[in-house]
Amino acid sequence: MKITDLHTHRLSHEAIVAAEPDETLRDGYVYSIGIHPWHTDTQTDFRLLFERCSDPRVVAIGECGLDSLTDTPMPVQEEIFLHHIEISEELRKPMIIHCVRAHERLLAIRRAICPTQPWIIHGFRQKPTIASRLMDAGLYLSLGPRFNPETARLIPDDRLLIETDDDPAATIGMVAEAVAEARGTDFAQILSLSAATIALILPLI
Repeated sequence: MKITDLHTHRLSHEAIVAAEPDETLRDGYVYSIGIHPWHTDTQTDFRLLFERCSDPRVVAIGECGLDSLTDTPMPVQEEIFLHHIEISEELRKPMIIHCVRAHERLLAIRRAICPTQPWIIHGFRQKPTIASRLMDAGLYLSLGPRFNPETARLIPDDRLLIETDDDPAATIGMVAEAVAEARGTDFAQILSLSAATIALILPLI
């Protein structure tokens, strides 16, 4: 199975489909499962989350992460994010991360834990300076329908991924074309690069 779309919220055989912990998984698709920072809850059943993430159809943990613009207090978000990291490390599955205005805290957590599994920031829209800091720390960046063109040019081939995210009008071809225009190449190469990076960091596919 060739996956070119790192992260989508609709069923697709060419993508990693983002699912909720209580969602029914369908055969023939691959998924990520996690608790979005917008939906964090102190009563989360992490044992159930671990069981769901153990499903062989689940190839990544997330999306999960930190968001300074949501109402959930940051300490609660961090606690739940740390549980996701534990699951990622124990199951040896990469993390797909949602991070909004919390990149410094994310990097501090990464330095403290030194995870062995890949971390991917999905839907990355930030400036090259933030991108460089994240990539220097070993993270991968996934570009969606909206992104910073200067950042798109900066990302090395082996750190680049693309996605459709939750945009109902976007196709992975459209995203590839936009990224290709920013990088001065063709969309087929962008699709190929994304597929190669996904295959590298998600060997379960």
